[in-house]
Amino acid sequence: MPKITNLIGFSFVELSTVDSTNNYAMALVHAGMASHGTAVFAHDQTAGKGQRGKQWTAEPGANIILSVLVNASPIRRLEPFTLSAAVALAAFRLFTRYAVHETSIKWPNDIYWRDRKAAGILIENAYRGKEWQWAVIGIGLNVNQVSFPDLPRPPVSLRQITGRTFDTIQLARELCTLLEEEWQALIADGAATLSRYQEQLLHLHQPIRLRHNGSIIETTPLGVLPDGRLRTGERNFSIGEVEWMFDH
Repeated sequence: MPKITNLIGFSFVELSTVDSTNNYAMALVHAGMASHGTAVFAHDQTAGKGQRGKQWTAEPGANIILSVLVNASPIRRLEPFTLSAAVALAAFRLFTRYAVHETSIKWPNDIYWRDRKAAGILIENAYRGKEWQWAVIGIGLNVNQVSFPDLPRPPVSLRQITGRTFDTIQLARELCTLLEEEWQALIADGAATLSRYQEQLLHLHQPIRLRHNGSIIETTPLGVLPDGRLRTGERNFSIGEVEWMFDH
């Protein structure tokens, strides 16, 4: 295995606008120009992508829109979900650095403050045959945006919580540092990363409601398996199989 010495964020590409930072980073992979640790930041994104084909929209210039390239060779022995757990921990740590209390990770990898979404993560992988080659880590984190129109459940931003306006570039670089720390921790001990991730899960060991195949299930999250499935008292659910229901 080649030793990777580049730190995440060592190469920091700043774009005024792009269709999707994940698309930009993945294009580097397909062109054979990918370099581990490259971070792509955009002030505006015209076709941002969220989980399961949803669109991620953000006010231009107000938030962190970031994609990071990582060479998967050091973590091929691990379940790909453990990378998602490590990234969620990095975003969680950045948010709690400023919001402090009541922040958690909503399975599988959203960052929530109280019961409102503060950040989302989308990881897209590139394979050669069956061998995991690259991961493109996309992170959208609400920083200075204060209005979220046309959303039935409004998200929340750091500015709304703290009353402060932040430098999005500085925060994105801080996030890269935290991603590097979590990347190294993941390489050293994937099981420990998963354990720390689970400690921060929203409503862990608390009753929740899930929508599954049109029906509402009342259950209790008990943790997450290495492959990303949610453990509950009744059964295990795969990512995308259920929708989390909130009371308000």
